[in-house]
Amino acid sequence: MYKKEFMEIAINEAGEGVLNHDGGPFGAVIVKNGEVIASGHNRVLSSNDSTCHGEIDAIRKAESKLRTYDLSDCELYTTGEPCPMCLAAILWANIKKVYYGCRLSDSEIIGFRDAKLDVIMGGRSNLPDGFMEEKDRKMCLEVFEKYEKMETKKY
Repeated sequence: MYKKEFMEIAINEAGEGVLNHDGGPFGAVIVKNGEVIASGHNRVLSSNDSTCHGEIDAIRKAESKLRTYDLSDCELYTTGEPCPMCLAAILWANIKKVYYGCRLSDSEIIGFRDAKLDVIMGGRSNLPDGFMEEKDRKMCLEVFEKYEKMETKKY
């Protein structure tokens, strides 16, 4: 069941990452039984790791904390619709539900190529119905707009 407070945590994570110039405006939270297990944000620039997106950062932390690779009882909240790489990681981790704010098209507007890569990787038509749900887009767009206005390295 969706709770706005978890999306707010994801937004705060994204904001922290943007302010620290860690990477793009992407924050994520992993929730199990109504409790935050882990949160993370994009650290591509600060870690020199093209795979350290917000969702992956949160998944790594959650799996470490829970001492498992199976997050089947968990939900993920993220400021942006997951890119193909993150979507694959979410599926590998068995996360049962994804709530996202901004769309792939919003990421494209601020310079990310997620939508183009999504087409190359085959799109989302094979995802289970109800697996991903857009929530609080307007609220998440604020951190995207903040990132777009900042003088920071864009990639």
